[in-house]
Amino acid sequence: MTSTPLHFSRRLLAAALLATLAGVCAAAPAGSAPDFTLRTADGNNLRLAEQRGRVVLVNFWATWCGPCKQEMPLLNQLYQKYQGSGFTLLGINVDADSRNAISVANKLGVSFPVLLDGDKNVSKLYDLSSMPSTLLIDRDGKVRYVHRGYQAGYEALYEKQIRELLKE
Repeated sequence: MTSTPLHFSRRLLAAALLATLAGVCAAAPAGSAPDFTLRTADGNNLRLAEQRGRVVLVNFWATWCGPCKQEMPLLNQLYQKYQGSGFTLLGINVDADSRNAISVANKLGVSFPVLLDGDKNVSKLYDLSSMPSTLLIDRDGKVRYVHRGYQAGYEALYEKQIRELLKE
């Protein structure tokens, strides 16, 4: 069978789509998540290492990021659904003005801990290349999944991965 231009275009499009998705949602090597301590929106300090034994979703976000604000209510639903099952979610805001971050989180009805990384030290520690960026960390503190960016429907994949890690 010979390839027609249309057939070739479809294969090229499919290859491009797969390459894009591989960069957006990739399984990370099972390296330990770098530890950090950040101030929460309510003024307390929270340390990642203290979450050992739990599955942790870490979501880096900013108030200027439209997709970040779009996914926040969906992340909140996951947090509420699984928090009693050994799961927690940490929303790390990278805005320089923490008041703006707290205001947006309150308007969106976020109930998970919002951590403030205004100096972006933790963001640099995790070598972020896009906003939002989401990591799933297993009970042993190893990064298992890394997601870059957000599009409608990603939350279904997050939920599948959360359930998988909770079963381990």
